[in-house]
Amino acid sequence: MSPYLRRLLVFLSVATFFEGYDMFALAQILPNLRADFHITPQAAGILLACINFGTVVAYLLIRVADRIGRKRVLSITIVGYTLASLASAASPNVVVFGLLQCLARVFLIGEWTIAMVMAAEEYPAARRGTVIGILQACSSLGGIACAGLVPLMLKSPIGWRLVFVVGSVPLAIMAYARRGLRETRRFEEATAQGNTIPQGSLFAVLRTRHLKRILQMAVIWFLSYVCTQNAITFWKEFAVGERQFTDAEVGGAITVAAIASMPLVFLAGRLLDAIGRRRGSIIIYGALSLGVFTAYTLHSRAALTAALALAVFGTSAFLPVLNAFTTELFPTEYRADAFAWSNNLLGRIGYVLSPPLVGYFAARHGWGPTVGATAVFPLLALGLILALLPETGGRELEETAGM
Repeated sequence: MSPYLRRLLVFLSVATFFEGYDMFALAQILPNLRADFHITPQAAGILLACINFGTVVAYLLIRVADRIGRKRVLSITIVGYTLASLASAASPNVVVFGLLQCLARVFLIGEWTIAMVMAAEEYPAARRGTVIGILQACSSLGGIACAGLVPLMLKSPIGWRLVFVVGSVPLAIMAYARRGLRETRRFEEATAQGNTIPQGSLFAVLRTRHLKRILQMAVIWFLSYVCTQNAITFWKEFAVGERQFTDAEVGGAITVAAIASMPLVFLAGRLLDAIGRRRGSIIIYGALSLGVFTAYTLHSRAALTAALALAVFGTSAFLPVLNAFTTELFPTEYRADAFAWSNNLLGRIGYVLSPPLVGYFAARHGWGPTVGATAVFPLLALGLILALLPETGGRELEETAGM
């Protein structure tokens, strides 16, 4: 890779690091947040749904990248997330916190999505899966950092609020460093050839031959999110309430699980390049389903930690699979818009609606049986991948976009 591609990889890796940090942060502080704002587990599920609605609204931001460029949208997301995260630390009540975190998710998911699009468009076909996998692995590293630091930060005078202060400071540095970014070569070529979507046409991509593929990817994203969105988010509730773990024990288990899963997460992208997207998805989705089911059904601390490591791997590694398929199966002029429709606008309906539903059933049946049952959804998603999606590994985007 050229020196610029190496620098770009570092920059995008740091950006996705904070996506993982933020996702783990909310899961880690949820019991403390409930106690501070005096809300029930069911209300916490509704809060998560409201916050996660920002991942759907992110569609409006992501689709603009097909008009004004990947670089400009990425810059907007970094600055916006930094400010929203910092403001979350000063939230006076749960309503303000929910609104600010919803806004933060708009920028956070926009940042994550554009990072994947830039990686797909800039790196060679033989390494595309590896690079996308590295970016997602850095997200997991953010989760590790969060899992290790949150128990310490919860002991500070401002408690959970410090988590968002600490998370926003490094991003302020990135907001300055972004000036060295270039626009992707493929977007510049598409712009020069006049291959852009008419400004303001929200449904333009749906009037093309890509509609069928968008709907296929949306269903696969939906089924995947029903499981993965809840697997880590509610594990602390399960461990504390049904297995009598302490805050420190939960932090330790999550840290060990995340560290143990990291070598596998870093290898996930290389696996996709080595054996292909379809065969790689069998291994990754199988591990995801098994890990989530056992992480909510076993009893001993050691067994639960081992199962959690498999679940953390699965909830991280399924993303390179779907990120690769979603970026590779659409042309440059529609890539961000199609990704936003498949993932943010349609697929994340499962991301948004599943937490309150899980909270509702958990209040009646317990966290273990409820979240453990969601392990069936990755198997359904895997079935659709094998039945509907072509193999795209090792092929240039210009070829895969026509498959």
